[in-house]
Amino acid sequence: MDSAMMEGVKKFFGVGKQKPKELSDPYMTFSFAGQTVSTKVLYETYSPEFNQELKLAFKFPSVAENLTLRMFDWDRISAHDIIASGIVSVSQISRSGDDGYLPTFGPCYVNFYGSTREFSELGGDNEYLNKGNGEGVAYRGRILVELKTNLEEKAEVDVVDCDPEDVTRISKYMRRHRFMLNVAFLEATMICDTDAPVEFEVSIGTYGNKLDDTVMPTASCTQPTNAVFDGCRYNFLPWENKRPCISVESFWEDISFRIDTINILLGIVDMMESRFLKIKTAQKANLPEIEIKSMLYSLMDELAVKLKQPLPRATGSQLSNELDKLQLLNRETEMAGIIEDMEKVRLRDPEPAEILTELSTLAETLKAQAVEPQNSIPDVFIWMLVGNKRTAYYRLPVHHIIYSPDGHSGKYCAKEMTVVLKHPGQKAHREWQIPAKLRLKFWFGKKQFEEEWTKCQTDDVVVMAETYENQVALLGKWVTRGPAMTRPKFSDSTGKLKLKKESFFPPAGWEWAGDWHVSPELSLIYNRDAGHKSFIEDVYELQTRIPAGPWHMAKVFWTDALNDTMPAKEEVELPEGWEWDNDWSVDMNRGVDDEGFEYCVESTIGGFGPVEKTYHLSRRRRWIRQRTMVAESNAIKEKDQEALKASEGWEYAPLFNMKFHGKESKMDLVRRRRWHRKMKATGKESKPCTFSFGDEDGDDSDDSDAEEKAKAGCLAAPRMFLESTQVNKYQLRAYIYQARSLMAADDNARSDPYAVVGFGTQSQLTRVLDKTLSPMWDQTLIFDEITLYGPAELVAQNPPEVVIEVFDKDLIGKDEFLGRTICKPMVKLSMSDERTCVLQWHELINRRGNAGEMLASFELLLAGQAASLMDLTDTETDAMQPTSQLMNGEDLPFAPPKRNDLYIVPTGIRPVMRRTAVEILCWGMRNMKRYQLLSITSPSVEFEIGDAVIQSPIIKNTKKNPNFSNALLFVDTMLPKEEYFMPPVNLRVRDHRAFGRKPTVGMHVIRSLEKYMVSSTPQPTYITASNTDQVLMDGSPNGDNPETIVDMPDEQKALQPPDLEDIDWWCKYYTSIGEEDKALKYVEMGLDSVMIYDGPLESVPEFDGFTDFCDTFEIFTGDADDDEGQEVIGEFKGGFKVYELPEDPNAPLPPKHLDALPNPDPEECVVRVYLIQAYDLQPADPNGLADPYLEVTLGKKSISLRDSYKPNTLNPIFGEMLEFKCHIPLQKDLKIVVKDYDLLTSDDPIGETIIDLENRYLSQYRANCGVHSVYYTSGPCQWRDACKPTEILEAFCKRHRLEAPVYGGNTQVTVAGRRHTLREYEQNKEPSPFWGPTKERLACYVLNRLPMVKEHIETRILRNKLQPAFDQGKLQCWVDIFPKSLGPPGPPVDISARIPKRYELRVVIWNTTEVVLDETNLMGEQMSDIYVKGWLPGTKKQKTDVHYRSLDGDGNFNWRFVFPFEYLPAEQVLVDKKKEHFWSLDETEERTQPIFTVQVWDNDFISADDFLGSLELNLNCMPKPAKTAKACKLTQLPDFNNQAKCVSLFEQKKLNGFWPVYETVQGQPQLQGKVEMEIEIVTAKEAEERPTASARDEPNMHPKLDPPNRPATSFFFLSNPFKSCKHIIWRNYKWRIIIALLTLLLIAIIVVFIYSFPKEIWPAIFKG
Repeated sequence: MDSAMMEGVKKFFGVGKQKPKELSDPYMTFSFAGQTVSTKVLYETYSPEFNQELKLAFKFPSVAENLTLRMFDWDRISAHDIIASGIVSVSQISRSGDDGYLPTFGPCYVNFYGSTREFSELGGDNEYLNKGNGEGVAYRGRILVELKTNLEEKAEVDVVDCDPEDVTRISKYMRRHRFMLNVAFLEATMICDTDAPVEFEVSIGTYGNKLDDTVMPTASCTQPTNAVFDGCRYNFLPWENKRPCISVESFWEDISFRIDTINILLGIVDMMESRFLKIKTAQKANLPEIEIKSMLYSLMDELAVKLKQPLPRATGSQLSNELDKLQLLNRETEMAGIIEDMEKVRLRDPEPAEILTELSTLAETLKAQAVEPQNSIPDVFIWMLVGNKRTAYYRLPVHHIIYSPDGHSGKYCAKEMTVVLKHPGQKAHREWQIPAKLRLKFWFGKKQFEEEWTKCQTDDVVVMAETYENQVALLGKWVTRGPAMTRPKFSDSTGKLKLKKESFFPPAGWEWAGDWHVSPELSLIYNRDAGHKSFIEDVYELQTRIPAGPWHMAKVFWTDALNDTMPAKEEVELPEGWEWDNDWSVDMNRGVDDEGFEYCVESTIGGFGPVEKTYHLSRRRRWIRQRTMVAESNAIKEKDQEALKASEGWEYAPLFNMKFHGKESKMDLVRRRRWHRKMKATGKESKPCTFSFGDEDGDDSDDSDAEEKAKAGCLAAPRMFLESTQVNKYQLRAYIYQARSLMAADDNARSDPYAVVGFGTQSQLTRVLDKTLSPMWDQTLIFDEITLYGPAELVAQNPPEVVIEVFDKDLIGKDEFLGRTICKPMVKLSMSDERTCVLQWHELINRRGNAGEMLASFELLLAGQAASLMDLTDTETDAMQPTSQLMNGEDLPFAPPKRNDLYIVPTGIRPVMRRTAVEILCWGMRNMKRYQLLSITSPSVEFEIGDAVIQSPIIKNTKKNPNFSNALLFVDTMLPKEEYFMPPVNLRVRDHRAFGRKPTVGMHVIRSLEKYMVSSTPQPTYITASNTDQVLMDGSPNGDNPETIVDMPDEQKALQPPDLEDIDWWCKYYTSIGEEDKALKYVEMGLDSVMIYDGPLESVPEFDGFTDFCDTFEIFTGDADDDEGQEVIGEFKGGFKVYELPEDPNAPLPPKHLDALPNPDPEECVVRVYLIQAYDLQPADPNGLADPYLEVTLGKKSISLRDSYKPNTLNPIFGEMLEFKCHIPLQKDLKIVVKDYDLLTSDDPIGETIIDLENRYLSQYRANCGVHSVYYTSGPCQWRDACKPTEILEAFCKRHRLEAPVYGGNTQVTVAGRRHTLREYEQNKEPSPFWGPTKERLACYVLNRLPMVKEHIETRILRNKLQPAFDQGKLQCWVDIFPKSLGPPGPPVDISARIPKRYELRVVIWNTTEVVLDETNLMGEQMSDIYVKGWLPGTKKQKTDVHYRSLDGDGNFNWRFVFPFEYLPAEQVLVDKKKEHFWSLDETEERTQPIFTVQVWDNDFISADDFLGSLELNLNCMPKPAKTAKACKLTQLPDFNNQAKCVSLFEQKKLNGFWPVYETVQGQPQLQGKVEMEIEIVTAKEAEERPTASARDEPNMHPKLDPPNRPATSFFFLSNPFKSCKHIIWRNYKWRIIIALLTLLLIAIIVVFIYSFPKEIWPAIFKG
């Protein structure tokens, strides 16, 4: 970055002393998953050393994909500038799975790319590239990074300084090796910018970049050359024999082991793809399957051999890191896995198409492995510089051009390649024009291997010292001093460096090989008429006057357009080799008056206008005269070269910074000429060639300070050229036959296309064809005198490419670009080459993608022998003219025949034509939108097929009947015999409006008629549904006489209808999807199922999208230059039949294929839409769910089910049937929208699907109503079609040109020569009381074997207009269409969603026994305070009271649990509805198994209650209880005994007995007690009739529960302390307490006695 703006201002005005350039103040940020951490700021440096550790915490895995390293330039006041960004993909540095690893990287350099390195305070158009958006157009620097991922908590400090030991450890990864980048420029064509001399710069990193003066200069730029017009369309650089060569020395890390790995993998992928192309070609050629399999197995063998080769590893001075080791292991694992996959394919031996698909998948796997995130060598950039402006670039990864001594070189290393430059930044998306096309060679490798580059060269590399001699015009003389002399006398091409010839000193290892000589620029020999076959000479007649005076001749009477003096028109010389076509005449095709004059105030100022004013003092008119070239261009060019050689080699310009030209003009004030001096190396080993200049006396320029002199003393590198030793002359024949599917560029939905073919330095145009999108040019363009350098064998191996661009001719404005393609010609070096040039389709591309196809081929013929330049004379060497005859005396092939002075494509190359019939079904127009604000009501369609154009009838009013009255059209035309060359069909729709207006509203292009090809004779279209079911036209399957009648036994007596309770349509649905557990009763009855399709009915392969009757073609409006793309304005329904006609035009035509069409008038129909369920919907609410409902629209009628929305679900079950009445095709599109219900805001559409009812109605597959598998007249599978099976079968035979069905009684029928009997269909079936008559059943069975739509459910993908590429969910449904003409429809199917029934579970907990005693009381006794808890899913948990102090594990409760719940008997699931949050608007429904859970707990007063044991009882499969506690064991549970007897509580109603409770301890079940319960289930109605309450509350009935008879010790100790003492302390310590009390009493007596004894005894003693 350079922020010294004011210093640049000072330098411009020459004020003050300029300071050195300021450097940037960089700091770096590391970002991932929305978090960012930064380094410290380093000031004024371009090579910062941060040595800091950045820590960023995130949750892994993360949805974030990229790690972003971004370098900023710190600014004190303004916003910080982004220098560049580097992005590392997480998926490339990590791997998921069992053998995966966390993100790991480096130590390795990360390269930064962005905008160009020029700095501007105002920014540039490409500054956004520095953020990492888009492809960087220049190298911006790099940073050494090491990344590790640790699973730990977030660090306390985000930024810490690196440990010095780590810095030392990393330093070894900074070791550099010398690399050389050599580029040979062979050709530069299609130059679009010709305002200034053009040069090309090649750089890698900062090496070779002219803007970076911190590295040694290298020969990284071609010489500036003026672009020359090729006479037709493009410009080229006339390098001729001296083609520039570039050599850039650079220093990088040795990572060849990484790059070799990439090239190995990419080489394998390229090999596979090339073989895939050959195999696909073999498939198109219909080769035998065994040969194609042989090719596939050969490919697999070769692939296995290559995959078994070890991958390169780091050796010697190469350094690998942890990621290298992990990637190596990963790649070897993938390669081994591919070998195993191929072995499995061999064992399965599938079809060739399947093998090819699997191999393609393996190729993609290998391609994904050929990515190297640690490629520290930057990409190579080629920049085109026009003057000092960078206009176009090309970026090439190094691995494509690197040389490997181990044989793993890049695919383009030392090979000719064609490079198409592109504009930088957003301009690349706006501009269609190619900036330049280059043909060149690349070589990149270590310096020690550079001799390999020399070996592969067929030309000599010449090194030249170069300087330019500069002069200015002063007083009519050319001098080297003066105020206008802004350049040194001798300088470089830019004039910035002073390069005197005497100051050149050969560097070490080099010496002079000759003297200085003038080397004129080759573009100087090209005049204004260069490349033109005809040219218009012009000269201006200038007149002046004084105010109000007459016009008279000016002092300078004859001038050119720039007012420079010209000779009089009579004195204009005719160049040699040209002749005049006419006389001089005034150019009237300009803005002039009647005499051809244009007026202005002063001729030198300009501003001419066609109207004379009184203040005009000058006028002029243009005289023109056309001349045509009659001599060969090479002869003229040779004389021009001789004249240039004889001249002094000066080139002129008005100023030094303007474009130079060869002839001096009046406005030219400066001139220059180029001097060259050849150099040669003195030793075998090449050394760097950089000139060092000395300071000579007599300098003709102003002195600068010593520092600038020293800096300028070593900034020059020589020019390098390739001088060819062989030159050959070729002829290119471009066979341009036709194009198809071009973009419409005009308002009439057509184009006026022509093609521009460019090859080398020549280009030519085809003729312009008016108003067509499928132009058939049938033209051969011959390019003569094409000069190519180098051996002819190398040209044959890799010939230059041909560029074809197609344009739309416009009378006003520039021609519009339609598309471009690039292809290679077939090269013939000898006329004995018997190969034939074959026309091929080439895809045209424009900025919006595919733009059509062009049928063309190209043939490059060697027209002159290879001549060694060493054997030619000096004149021949300078002229570089090849010999004109072949060595063997052969001549070129005869030119193709002509038509109207244009060569056509010759026979043998052009397609073979044949007489072809095209039947067109014009059925109707649909969904026509407005065009130019008016409705399209009277459309017609124009069909363009090759050269034939036919118009359809006009629809009178699409609102009443959108079908055509005459639907059949017939075209007899000539079309290619081979389907590959079949032209497209252009459908152009016009609307017939008032006052005769017929605007073209849109069009459609059918790329090929190949899919519509049929045989000449119509054949029956009947095909059996099964591939194994062969249609026998002359007998039954077993050879019996088809007329034989086999009588069936008498019909069985009427069967007793089964109980249909809990049997509904959903039983049939769940049986069909394999969930028989939800329809057990239905399965037992053996009723039929329904076909479930995973996708829409149209996507089923056997139905072919219901396009058998007609296809639907979208009509597009818009032109090729419309950035918004083409809009669909409507649809055309129609079809085609293409077949061969007899060559004899008098022969009778075969019968038509399209006949017996249905009535085109609208048909009234009843449409029933059955909407079953949706699943995998996209969330639409913040809680990750949605509240979906349906909205169905047909025509103008719309039905919304908003009131029946399904809350909080992504898998709603709708179970809705909607019925519509409509007229097809007026209302043909059934639109089903799934919306999300919102209380406050508008409802958001989740997704929608559209069903074309008309296609189903017209299809021969009879998709209006699916055929049942069995004909039922009643029951859950009742026939619902309006027609009976016999009627449908008869209609089918009639439509498919088959004989009517022949019945043999009611038990057999013959269809299409095949006999069907009822016995073969029902021999293994149990009779059903729902069956219909035998004849109808038989017809129904036959229908099921025909290609017809069966009873089905389709799964339609939901799309959203905002995200059309992503699925928004799926909807299961089906549609029935019942035409009114066929009679009333059958009864609708009830698919209402199942409604759960209300039940009540009553559980009486009688007792518990043998419960584990979990606690010890104060007296040391084992005891438990037992209570029981129970619940059902979705119900509130209930528990009994506590049985305190159970000392033996027994508990008495007499407690009732009551659980009301909803239950689906058919699915055997419990339905739980509840609100997820208190603020939730709706309840969320959840379906679970009806499992009753009972648990035994120990009550604790202070601490948490202790869990003792539990038991889960499935009400549908409950283990039978034990009658006694002793018999109650764990073995009665099915979890521990597969033989345990289970019953359904819903069938048993009530169970009473003992069940065990257990706890799993260390994985083993342990019996924890037994619970005596009575479990009863009652319906809601029974619950009302027999009410009861929980616990022992009233009503305490069914049964009545008395309080439990518990021991006296069972009470809560805090509720009665005295009772606690009685039953706890007194009971256990009664005698101890008595003894203690007696002892205390005795002690008290003794104490009283002792206390009282002295008082009583002493008086007695004294008295005694």
